Amino acid sequence: MSSVDVILAIDPGTRCGWALRLHTGTIMSGVWDLKQSRHEGAGMRWVYLRKFLRQVLDGQNCDMIAYEEVRRHLGTDAAHIYGGIVAILQEHCEQAKIPYTAIPVATIKKHATGKGNADKDAMVRAAQRRWPGWVPEDDNEADARWILDKAVADYATSME
Repeated sequence: MSSVDVILAIDPGTRCGWALRLHTGTIMSGVWDLKQSRHEGAGMRWVYLRKFLRQVLDGQNCDMIAYEEVRRHLGTDAAHIYGGIVAILQEHCEQAKIPYTAIPVATIKKHATGKGNADKDAMVRAAQRRWPGWVPEDDNEADARWILDKAVADYATSME
């Protein structure tokens, strides 16, 4: 793989965590709310996702997109939403010729806490230790930062 500096990490879900590492090493992150209002059609979540992707990547030459690979969902709706988000991410990457990778949940948790079965609170606490002074909007943002951190560890060009 060629130089990997700019990485977008996604924690797929209705409250979709995202984290972007710029070529300078600066990290931006947040949460995209993909829930449609009661007066909108169900397809609006996909419109929102595409809009947010355009906004966060505007002007960036993204080298890679990494997302959490979930193999087991607690409900059918969650599985459908996850599948839709991943499909749109993969479509975006294929059209823009951006490499992408899925990182298993347990791998992310182990990277963050040393335990592959860490709970949400442990992930947030570990993130606050890793990035002092940073306050996450919620656990989805913390997870996105850990997905990014693992992708950087595995794929990024050294910033030294």
